[in-house]
Amino acid sequence: MSDPQIAVYVCEDEPDLASMIERELSGRYRVVLSETGAEAIAAARAGEALLLVMDRKLKGADGLVLVENLRAEGHRTPVLMVSGMGGVDDRVAGLRAGGDDYLVKPFAMAEFNARVDALARRLSVAPSTVLSVGSLSMDLIARKVRRNGREIDLLPREFKLLEYFMRRPAQLATRQMLLENVWNYRFHVESNVVDVHIRNLRLKLDAPGEEKLIVNRRGEGFMLNANA
Repeated sequence: MSDPQIAVYVCEDEPDLASMIERELSGRYRVVLSETGAEAIAAARAGEALLLVMDRKLKGADGLVLVENLRAEGHRTPVLMVSGMGGVDDRVAGLRAGGDDYLVKPFAMAEFNARVDALARRLSVAPSTVLSVGSLSMDLIARKVRRNGREIDLLPREFKLLEYFMRRPAQLATRQMLLENVWNYRFHVESNVVDVHIRNLRLKLDAPGEEKLIVNRRGEGFMLNANA
């Protein structure tokens, strides 16, 4: 973060959860807690918020309405909605109101951190037609992938999945994040489709003697090994 005054604003009126989030993020970001969301919205309007973590139910305020108003004013500060309301209609409402992501309570802090980092990273990654990570390169126009000069033939979904990883090297992605961003599922589903595609990708990407490109952290998710 180039400007030390820019902060992640956490709009959460449960003190224990707010403190836990603050501890988790403070090593990487400047964090400001806001029980009502008023400070966060003011900071977003002034361009002083890196992103907002917005609970749907706040003291004297509706997080959904706050985000809707912010978007109506033309402000694009990234927003991670958090809520105990996890139904499909609730998630859809949060995203339609202008939330960039939606996380249901209770959640694992590993997933929370990954989603915050993903939103923050969007601000610093410039669009590119050629991606390169370690021994791997991807041409988004020609739709070609190479590792150590070896061309790798991928199916469209495999290509999209690998692109997601290459835009976030060494960054954890949970199965749910992959389902939402690669398969466009905006609700929880029980499926092994992620594991099947990652297994197929590994078979194509890793030649004998080469280090694994996609690694998993048991119980948390997957990431691209930027050093392979």
